[in-house]
Amino acid sequence: MAEATKKSILVAEDHDSNYQLIDIVLGREYYVFRAFDGGEAIRLVEEKAPDLILMDIKMPGMDGLTATRILREKGYQKPIIALTAYAFDSDREKALEAGCDNFITKPVLPDTLKKVVMIYM
Repeated sequence: MAEATKKSILVAEDHDSNYQLIDIVLGREYYVFRAFDGGEAIRLVEEKAPDLILMDIKMPGMDGLTATRILREKGYQKPIIALTAYAFDSDREKALEAGCDNFITKPVLPDTLKKVVMIYM
């Protein structure tokens, strides 16, 4: 399938190993591309209008919750799924309050990732 015909997923993730895992799991079915922080994620959303965002919560520069709030304020309505190493209920609530549609904890399990993405794609 050509990249132009694939649905696209923006992965906002500063750690190479986490991004590589996501790309391996989803890259055959979706066009996967990357932002290294929240500011770059906002810019790439404006340029490429991804069908879904996987948003790391803790990144250098602008964090994922701030970027999510800004994207929602700018009118981005497609799914944003939070990725975080923090699994507390309060972290989940903060992600949902910021505008995330769902929440995946790290380390990301391939089956969980596929299932959550399929809900929205």
